[in-house]
Amino acid sequence: QVQLVESGGGLVQPGESLQLSCAASRNIFSIYTMGWYRQAPGKQRDLVATITSGTRINYTDSVRGRFTISRDGAKNTVNLQMNSLKPGSTAVYYCFARFLGGDYWGQGTQVTVSS
Repeated sequence: QVQLVESGGGLVQPGESLQLSCAASRNIFSIYTMGWYRQAPGKQRDLVATITSGTRINYTDSVRGRFTISRDGAKNTVNLQMNSLKPGSTAVYYCFARFLGGDYWGQGTQVTVSS
């Protein structure tokens, strides 16, 4: 099993930046795929970005060029740097891990972009 704990959400204004972090209970390099999803009110949970242990990275089109996913081996975290945030980025952001055929989720962290 893998336990995931997100942090770093909050309220920011349009155009500002925010970094989310996901701490894992296992060595992140032993987990083949980790990433971030988000769920806005009344909508389904959608992919934001994923990163594999082989460093292959994938972004949804709406965040490419503004968001960056990365792994911090020293802290054992997967991070999501979000720049140029828009009101449409408002959602609960969930950390995700796929490990030995199982999917694991964090509890989510709220990101609100509003003036």
